[in-house]
Amino acid sequence: MTADIIEISRLALHDQVASRLRTMLVEGHIAPGAKLNERELCLQLRVSRTPLREAIKLLAAEGLVDLLPNRGAVAVKLTEADVLNTFEVLAMLEGMSGELAAKRITDEELAEVRALHYEMMACFARRDLSGYYRLNARIHTAINEAAGNPVLSGTYRSINARVQSLRFRTNQNDAKWKHAVEEHEQMIVALAARDAAGMRKVLISHVMRKRDTVLELMRTGQIYPQAHKAS
Repeated sequence: MTADIIEISRLALHDQVASRLRTMLVEGHIAPGAKLNERELCLQLRVSRTPLREAIKLLAAEGLVDLLPNRGAVAVKLTEADVLNTFEVLAMLEGMSGELAAKRITDEELAEVRALHYEMMACFARRDLSGYYRLNARIHTAINEAAGNPVLSGTYRSINARVQSLRFRTNQNDAKWKHAVEEHEQMIVALAARDAAGMRKVLISHVMRKRDTVLELMRTGQIYPQAHKAS
């Protein structure tokens, strides 16, 4: 029994470290392209190297971290071509998720998405970007899961992970943030109406608008400012 307790505790710590690191990466506390300094992170997170390394491996599998020869773990940094290619695929995956979810979502799943939406709106009213983004990501995941296709869900998670930190930055302009909220309200209406075509349309438009904002921020040096200065 003692061994079981130790194992559960170890796994719980690994998950907690991964969760905290994930937030640091998504919200830019670890800069894109920066090396993950194990010594500093151990001190900051107050953990030993074993759970930290397990967490880093998990985040590498998710696509938030690249494991590079002779450099160790590095926070993902995408090129403009990466952004174009990734968002192109992501828009189609989100569109398909929305279309299938509108056909298959249960009343219970719809109620949960609505509840998350109301919580997200409260964060928007407080201008709590961190809380807003976490709920926003849960809504997109819930819609994807309501589609009822595990192959689609697995593909979506792996593609979306690599642009999470970029998506986080797209709502730091108030007008763009407000427009994103309006699109989320359209999603709720379409889901409730079981409007598959409407869900597909609003989700594709939503993701492509994110892509355009990311590209604009990259080209003006608001994302990856060092690279912009060098060019």
